[in-house]
Amino acid sequence: MNDNNESAKQPEGCTHDCSSCGADCASRKSQESLLEAPNSLSDVKKVIAVVSGKGGVGKSLVTSMLAVNMQRKNKACAILDADITGPSIPKIFGVSQGVSGSEYGMFPPMTKTGIRIMSLNLLLENETEPVIWRGPVIAGTVKQFWTDVCWGEVDYMFVDMPPGTGDVPLTVFQSLPVDGIIIVTSPQDLVSMIVEKAVNMASMMNIPVIGIIENYSGFRCPDCGSVHSVFGESHIEDVAARHSIPVLAKLPIDPKLAAACDKGMIELMDNNYTDKAISELLRMED
Repeated sequence: MNDNNESAKQPEGCTHDCSSCGADCASRKSQESLLEAPNSLSDVKKVIAVVSGKGGVGKSLVTSMLAVNMQRKNKACAILDADITGPSIPKIFGVSQGVSGSEYGMFPPMTKTGIRIMSLNLLLENETEPVIWRGPVIAGTVKQFWTDVCWGEVDYMFVDMPPGTGDVPLTVFQSLPVDGIIIVTSPQDLVSMIVEKAVNMASMMNIPVIGIIENYSGFRCPDCGSVHSVFGESHIEDVAARHSIPVLAKLPIDPKLAAACDKGMIELMDNNYTDKAISELLRMED
């Protein structure tokens, strides 16, 4: 009886792919109902998830660079560190103070230039303490970072996602109003598989892919100027064309940038690596 009633609410020939349909049916309402309301003291205009199909590609670095450069465009930025078991955002920005709170919720610490951040490491007594939690608990914590944190007025929130397509990415895509994703990868033969996984998940969740950023894209010798492909030849252009997504940046191996992250001084960096990505994000406001 219930199956018949549900079928009657859906248009004939429904493929259950809401991205290709404008009908106001039960399936679409069910998807929308999974969104969690933000904290009452939060006004977040754009939510951008930074994802990767595998770990170790520099996703947190890219997230931090995007927030820093967008903040320089006089946009109020925030970072939600959803990589619960491997949080590195506080370290990159040199933030160690704890999180304050009130009856309204938690208040995120600010970096030197005013970027709001929330990470599990800010809630631990010892930042090296391991987080040995099961998936549902981790996913619930990420959801609380959205519902229980008083973010204030934010133009762009960047979500530093854990690698893969598990519980946390699913929770973020279902619970937060994600406006788009940026895929981070590296110049290796398996890049095609990594990108395809991320693109397919975004498609299934009806979230647009803004573009792709390649990290570790060669090292320029300071003596002779030659570029060495330390991690293999880049395949990013071919992969991006195959999936019809733009290449937003190719970040070289930059020892100065790595040193800035280690010292918590990412906000002092001076380069134009992410200019195209920032322009693409700003275009979303038009």
